[in-house]
Amino acid sequence: MKVYFNLPDVRLAAALAAVLLLVAPQLLDPFRLNLAGKYLSFAFVALGIVLAWGYGGVLSLGQGIFFGAGGYMMAMFLKLEASGAALPDFMAWSGVTALPWWWQPFHSLPATLALVLLLPPLAAALFAYPIFRRRVSGVYFALVTLALALAMSVLIVGQQGGTGGSNGITDFQTILGFDMGSDAGKRTLYYAQAVCLDLAMAVALSLVHSRYGKVLVAIREREDRVRFSGYDTALFKCFVFAVSAALASVGGAFYCLQAGLVSPGVVGVVPSIEMVVYAAVGGRLSVPGAVIGALLVGFLKSWLSESFPEAWLYLLGSLFILVVAVMPHGVAGLPAQLAMALGRRGAQA
Repeated sequence: MKVYFNLPDVRLAAALAAVLLLVAPQLLDPFRLNLAGKYLSFAFVALGIVLAWGYGGVLSLGQGIFFGAGGYMMAMFLKLEASGAALPDFMAWSGVTALPWWWQPFHSLPATLALVLLLPPLAAALFAYPIFRRRVSGVYFALVTLALALAMSVLIVGQQGGTGGSNGITDFQTILGFDMGSDAGKRTLYYAQAVCLDLAMAVALSLVHSRYGKVLVAIREREDRVRFSGYDTALFKCFVFAVSAALASVGGAFYCLQAGLVSPGVVGVVPSIEMVVYAAVGGRLSVPGAVIGALLVGFLKSWLSESFPEAWLYLLGSLFILVVAVMPHGVAGLPAQLAMALGRRGAQA
């Protein structure tokens, strides 16, 4: 398989970063900017999937677990801030009389941010390393993560008193007293998210351009040979899976800020599979392609659901099948694919 981590990918990432920071805020009104922010939240997850699946060959169908974890942790802080000294309303309705111990750290924003960044990758590493050591990979690992996503969504719904159940955690509008629902708040939040996403793309590009990235691709192609060369392939795969979990968690935290709520709907099987679709459409071997895929599929979902409310799911599914069949390297790989096709036609002429 040909790998596309090259100079054009870096240039595309730089152009995309400029568009996100300089062009989009000038062209979009606050409502559309907030909508774009929601789609960019999923771009973080797609970035992690590109690293884990595209470069490491580790396909996870449970990224919604880490996305939801980041969203719920941020929602817990926002809910405690909104409630003040009182118990959150859904806990009172459920008969809870005291704040659970695992809610206590979320009184502090620095502690919340630290947990968003550290807890999901730590959990991912503790879960994945023993599995990779036993050489479980491919479709088997994907099925395990899929089952975990289903179990996690059921667990969240069942814990009404601590998670809000099927309604999730809602009813918060401010962070540190700053109104996120105002036009100024939406723009500020979008800029913060765009900067973090640009930094995430830079980290991902530096990772795949490093020696680690080359070893990761070698593991994807022939893991047995890399293992016989003396590398701990389980550790390499575990690390990239942990990085993808951290990116998903950050995306979930931003989604909570943009949407103003978090619910079990972002944790289950369907959203986890949709996150893989974002990476596949954009190009699973392209870092900026992950962002393009998230934006493209997100806006198409909105437009198709508004224009064709009864058939939009079929149209979106057909589009995905078309992209996979015609553009195996996604939207980001289309220029290289066209150049190759034109070169062949020129050689035949």
